[in-house]
Amino acid sequence: MPMPLNIGDQFPNFQALTNLGEIDFYEWMGDESWAILFSHPADYTPVCTTELARVGALIPEFLKRGVKPIALSCDTAESHKGWIEDIKHYGKLSSFDYPIIADHKRELAVKLNMLDKDELNSDGIPLTCRAVFIVDDKKKLRLSILYPATTGRNFDEILRVIDSLHLTQRKSVATPADWKSGGDCMVLPTVKSEDVSKLFPNGINTIDVPSGKGYLRITPQP
Repeated sequence: MPMPLNIGDQFPNFQALTNLGEIDFYEWMGDESWAILFSHPADYTPVCTTELARVGALIPEFLKRGVKPIALSCDTAESHKGWIEDIKHYGKLSSFDYPIIADHKRELAVKLNMLDKDELNSDGIPLTCRAVFIVDDKKKLRLSILYPATTGRNFDEILRVIDSLHLTQRKSVATPADWKSGGDCMVLPTVKSEDVSKLFPNGINTIDVPSGKGYLRITPQP
């Protein structure tokens, strides 16, 4: 049965075969790293090839943030190994440095509710949607995005979200619409006025609004 996953839930452990061999997800993550698990409809398909090549190019950015990427596609590990050569060629990559889970029986896709019921393969079987799961070092789900099979992901946005998750975990701020790393942040409503100077030595700017409520408090990124 599909497993409903909400933000903050413990992400389930699993064992799987990949192009790099058998893995235990928790052991592969380790004790300190985060992980991003992203699924794909099938090997040797155009949009998926662009996505995996993009992630391959962004490996230094993910590792700089302490995040390990892992992909999933509903084909065999041997199929993945052949497809990786196409991905490397398309992305002009000298190596391919992250695993692709072989889920040809769709067991993990079903368990994690990754199927796109509106997109079917030639056998009439639902394709895997483009799911994104970000799992923190406590093995908790921190982000879940489901794209339809026909829409490729924006991995710059995913990096932006990771930056926000890391920042807001450490500091008493939230990130506003269209925020980018280094930009101004919003002070959490739960921060009391008497604590502002201690938590935000660079000061804050409170925006006047018609309601007169001083909840729009902006501060430079701490």
